[in-house]
Amino acid sequence: MKALYSVLICVLLLACGDKKEADKSIYLPASNGNLNSISVVADNLVWEGGVGERVRDIFAAPLDGLPTEEPLFNMRQIPTQVFDGFAARSRIVLKIEKGDIEATTKIVTDAFAKPQTVAVVGGKTDKEIIAQLEENKDKIIDAFTKEEVKEKQRRIDLSLLEDNQMENKLGITIHIPSVYRISKADEDFFWVRKNLSNSKTMELMFYEVPLETISKGDSTIVDIVKMRDEITKSKIPGEDGIYMAVEDAYAPSMFKTIIDNKPAYEIRGMWEMKGYTMAGPFITYAIEDKINNRYLIADGYVYAPSLEKRDYIFELESIIKSITIK
Repeated sequence: MKALYSVLICVLLLACGDKKEADKSIYLPASNGNLNSISVVADNLVWEGGVGERVRDIFAAPLDGLPTEEPLFNMRQIPTQVFDGFAARSRIVLKIEKGDIEATTKIVTDAFAKPQTVAVVGGKTDKEIIAQLEENKDKIIDAFTKEEVKEKQRRIDLSLLEDNQMENKLGITIHIPSVYRISKADEDFFWVRKNLSNSKTMELMFYEVPLETISKGDSTIVDIVKMRDEITKSKIPGEDGIYMAVEDAYAPSMFKTIIDNKPAYEIRGMWEMKGYTMAGPFITYAIEDKINNRYLIADGYVYAPSLEKRDYIFELESIIKSITIK
């Protein structure tokens, strides 16, 4: 009988332990905040001094590939003493700690809310904190961007476009909001569009090219621009010889990234209509798919004169980054 009681007590203790762990896992409140907006937690003197100036230089720097300057992130400062409750639930947080501490940078998830990414940068002096910011800025920006892409994709998943034909033809899965429509579906090319207002649009192109189309090295970006120009001229031409091309006067930027655990090139730049007054930003991804001996190309572009375009390009980026190759 004693043995039975001992077993029952152990079971109850384990059950209580499991409950405590479960309670801990669901205790965090939901995070909040606009997309691409950082809550910067810093004392007023720190924010108004050299550290705050460097934070603004780094995280509000102009985003590549836009016709006018728009910041990488919007920011709001929260004094350290009021960083509590609702204020602590921001989805992305940069916390500046100045005091008798070692110079350090830490990135933690779900610290005060869920989902949430918090970067903590600390040091004894402004100089130490600024050095930490400089050394770790790319890592922090990458962590914040991934959090925001994940949140945007969560919102997109609430209502998705039926795109089975495109997915089956290209051998992919992708999450596109239901407000888009497939305007053109060829054997090897798909053109997807979303109307904003009047003639303003957001558009996506999906196609594939052989691996040898894009060389690796100094000519990579040249090959991608040439490929894009050939596709836009042949697949979506306008009337009277009007066609889209990468704008010569604005040199595009290229970055290496990862999509679906595969290496990819990311190109940001400006497009224009040859023979007509239209232009806007684009973002092109060339995803290396060695198994199928191809690059999968996913390209998004925006035509929205007089409107800010950062969030439109970000939506296209988030859609493209949902791609998985079958």
